[in-house]
Amino acid sequence: MKPTPKIALIGGGTGSYTLLQALKNYTPNISAIVNMADDGGSTGVLRDELGVLPPGDVRQCLVALSNASQELRDLFTFRFPTGSFEGHSFGNIFLSAVETMTSRFDDAVRMAGEVLNIQGRVLPITLDDCKLSLRLDGEDIHGQRAVELTAIPARSNPDLYLDTPATITADARQAILDADIVVIAPGNLYASLVPALIVDGVAEVLQQTAAPIVFVCNLVNKPNHTAGFAVHDYASEIERLTAAGIIDTVLYNTNLPTGPLLEKYALEHEYPVAIDEQALQQASYHAVGGDFLSTAPIARDPNDSFINRSLIRHDAEKVAQAILKTIPKN
Repeated sequence: MKPTPKIALIGGGTGSYTLLQALKNYTPNISAIVNMADDGGSTGVLRDELGVLPPGDVRQCLVALSNASQELRDLFTFRFPTGSFEGHSFGNIFLSAVETMTSRFDDAVRMAGEVLNIQGRVLPITLDDCKLSLRLDGEDIHGQRAVELTAIPARSNPDLYLDTPATITADARQAILDADIVVIAPGNLYASLVPALIVDGVAEVLQQTAAPIVFVCNLVNKPNHTAGFAVHDYASEIERLTAAGIIDTVLYNTNLPTGPLLEKYALEHEYPVAIDEQALQQASYHAVGGDFLSTAPIARDPNDSFINRSLIRHDAEKVAQAILKTIPKN
């Protein structure tokens, strides 16, 4: 492994946030490439009212890579509890204010990065205003949040697309080409990962890069979208929506959570991702199982009560070490 490897991580939301916090301890050369189709919560309101690009996932990645004081990081995650700004985070408002002032979202990301003293870069995967859409039973469903709430039959090869043309930015493209390793972070498959992967130019650059591509598989299935999915099903869907054979390594968890946690998740019809050993042995990628489950107590941010952190979650440090082991030595 190179002493300071270049890592390009693709995703958005809590999965990227968690991994970035661990990976930044090993290298300053991190490019967090972020899904830009979010339209829920504070982000959705700002998009609708101001016509700005979605700030929420970008904000989380900026905070994850920040070397600023805890107070400043808390400021960017702080959400107003009441009043006209109820539910809005300061970080979202900051990014949207700069974009409104300069008409450039990349300026907003750069300025926020300077304020937060980030280690690495946060790169929107596209600067085109787009929304995730789903064509299901002859009906078109528009918006990431609407897709997230729609029941999609498992293993039905859903037709997901962006409602307007969106092209990968030159910076995001170059970060993938220059990387020593490309990581596809865990996250909501159809509502968080796919909106990044189906941007025009992403599949092509993933085929062109010389860097190995590692997918960190989810821990728990979502009842609306991935009920009954096994590890190989996630990888198959990623390759179906990008290009066959692009994944080199899949990291997956082999350790089940405790009984009470499983019972709690079962109430929401959420169950651990299954493991089909035979399917993994026959796959074109290298499947690496390990105990990637976190047992640490959850540190809840009192300033960000609107975000519910997952009880079943990855041990980011263990995953980061496993990722680094896949980087070629030369």
